[in-house]
Amino acid sequence: MVLVVAALAATGLSVGWVWTKAEAVPGVALPTVGKPMETVSPSVKPSETPTPFGKVIGTEMVASNNDSMPNMSSAWSNTSERTGLWGGAAIWLTVHGNYDKGKSWGNYVSFGQLPPEIAYTNTPAGLKAAAVQIGGRALVNLYDKDVQVMKGTQHKAITVNGHPGHEIVAKVVVKVPKLPETFSTIMIAVVDRGDGTAAVSIADLAGSTPAWQNVWRYKVSQIKLSK
Repeated sequence: MVLVVAALAATGLSVGWVWTKAEAVPGVALPTVGKPMETVSPSVKPSETPTPFGKVIGTEMVASNNDSMPNMSSAWSNTSERTGLWGGAAIWLTVHGNYDKGKSWGNYVSFGQLPPEIAYTNTPAGLKAAAVQIGGRALVNLYDKDVQVMKGTQHKAITVNGHPGHEIVAKVVVKVPKLPETFSTIMIAVVDRGDGTAAVSIADLAGSTPAWQNVWRYKVSQIKLSK
């Protein structure tokens, strides 16, 4: 999907602010509690630590670390997290259902943490750099590596419940046969958690639904950071 779905897979969208995706470093599985430590052959490859995931619980997206962000509205439903967040959850709203032989197009919002492999420092420059990197990853995941971003990308400093953050807003070119959309709006908010990590929300909204932009901003302002 560009804002999700099958439309994406079949569409050659093209966009321009893309950054290299880093690979997570695999962890090592710990022995089961209660059993004696066993010698492991050096030739045995350690199992990969699974990426944590969040959940949509009631009216909130709850990240794996228990940070939470309210859902956009009751009309939105639970969906898979596809933007590359760490321990994230996501919601979806269909805007154009069955616009072409079963293909749907809609709005997408995710919430979670900045992946640990993305370098981060709690400074205005560090917040901006983190937002740019996770934004680039999200574009590649939601569209493709050739996605085209229109001129006029906006950056601004934000504050969420006393925590500094950074917001990016950009428009992505949409060229999909039979789809009545010419662009999508990508919105990224990175918020410092106060412990060397950051919370992140990403919105991918159809150009024909600008009213959801301020709803997203309001929901970002209601993010709750766990202790």
